[in-house]
Amino acid sequence: MKTVIFDLDGTLADTSGDLIAAANSCFRSLGLGDVLDPATDAGTALRGGRAMLKLGFSRVDGFDEDEIDRQYQPLLDAYAREIDTHTVLYPRAMDAVEALRSAGYGVGIATNKPEALAHDLMTRLGVRDAFASLVGADTLTVKKPDPEHLFEAVRRAGGDPALTCLVGDSDTDRNTARAAGVPSILVTFGPSGEDMAALEPEGLLDHYDDLPALVDRLLA
Repeated sequence: MKTVIFDLDGTLADTSGDLIAAANSCFRSLGLGDVLDPATDAGTALRGGRAMLKLGFSRVDGFDEDEIDRQYQPLLDAYAREIDTHTVLYPRAMDAVEALRSAGYGVGIATNKPEALAHDLMTRLGVRDAFASLVGADTLTVKKPDPEHLFEAVRRAGGDPALTCLVGDSDTDRNTARAAGVPSILVTFGPSGEDMAALEPEGLLDHYDDLPALVDRLLA
């Protein structure tokens, strides 16, 4: 079975608002206030918790790399408590997923978000059952850009790893697909959308309405 695997953060959903809120809760606990800006730091937020903490601490004096490790679990805890306050699915994302399923494709998720958090978020958004698989950062001993992370998502969806494509929003997704020897589609509507063409994916996606036809072309 041909399969389409999706990244989550910045691809299926804009999770940046809740991620930044969680990071800022850590900074406030240290008396630093809200160091990150939801409007300008969304791109960093979609690269994960450690990236946000590193950026935030780079803006204040007197903090070292060890503080990133100390604050990482409190960030995850804060995020788990308020995981869907600001998060929204991108327009027509689930319409595209349903169109792919109706056309006989398997669909799944490969994300570097911890599996339990990813599962909880998709459940709260009411769309977890639309995906036959969900592989998170801690599901295996490896994560993206290791191709095995992608392959496992394909296998759990009942697909053939050689007949798949990865839809994502970053160089990590592009590198994962390249290592796996499969095409990638990068979305251009996220915070870093203007940078996607330079990564030379097999496809660029401006709107989810265009995804089924693009997948058909790449996996013909």
